[in-house]
Amino acid sequence: MTFLNKSIATVALCAAGLIAGAREASVPLSVPPQAGRPGAPRLAAEALEVGWDISNLNHGRVEFWIERFQTDKRDEFERFLERKGRFEQLITAALEAREMPRDLLYLAMIESGFNPKAYSRARASGMWQFIRETGSRYGLDVNSAVDERNDPVKATTAALKYLSALHDRFGSWYLAAAAYNTGENRVGRIMRQLKGRERGSDSDYYQIWPYLPRETRDYVPLMIAAARISKQPELYGFAYVQPMEPWSFEEVVARPGTRLTALAKEAGTSVEALRMLNPHIKLDRTRGDESMTVRVPLKVYASAALGRPTED
Repeated sequence: MTFLNKSIATVALCAAGLIAGAREASVPLSVPPQAGRPGAPRLAAEALEVGWDISNLNHGRVEFWIERFQTDKRDEFERFLERKGRFEQLITAALEAREMPRDLLYLAMIESGFNPKAYSRARASGMWQFIRETGSRYGLDVNSAVDERNDPVKATTAALKYLSALHDRFGSWYLAAAAYNTGENRVGRIMRQLKGRERGSDSDYYQIWPYLPRETRDYVPLMIAAARISKQPELYGFAYVQPMEPWSFEEVVARPGTRLTALAKEAGTSVEALRMLNPHIKLDRTRGDESMTVRVPLKVYASAALGRPTED
């Protein structure tokens, strides 16, 4: 056998940069102009009540980015919505387990468009866009064989630990998001200079924005714009987008240096499928220094008699 053992628990996740004029009132959403596809429904905002668990503050840059997502960045945002279907349940389950706001999902959306292999000019990688130093601080291994910044499961765990620590420091999810983007020491310094303290409220984000780097000024507006559209795609003309199926897989433990071709053959799947579920594996084999947990498509160990995975 290639595998040391099969995971006892089946992991099935199909169930589970520029700012102008802040308006800090809580939002009644306005109906935006319908852009793009013919026949997109024009729906009254009051007909589509949605819940929020982070602040949904009005701001001119939020409306700016909603318009951009409906026009010149429409194709890009469609892909974001499609991939959201694959990773939403994974991320929201992790957020719920840590008792964090589910709407932090949209931070991953604006960071990478839910692309586990995203890579930036600043050498940030993965769905949560970790630079190597910060990733290592939060337990993500990067070496010649694996880059765990590209592992959606491990990177999500690391990102939520980091965001939780930032929220503990700044007392605001908006300020935590700003710190996630530009660094906690910069946000802390700006808050101390302007407010005489580090901890603050979400509205403080828009009060300190002229002093933030250009990219960070748009960071929260981007997140809120993405959330508004994603929560009410019909309202913004995206009802036609078909989300990907949620991830579903089970885990096996492979011996050091197991070739993916051999692993795929034994698991009854393809190397392509293994790479989709394990985007952190960089080589044509698993890491050579230790055994490694690898995700394989759900049901590949189906019982011949029952036609479904065996249960202990």
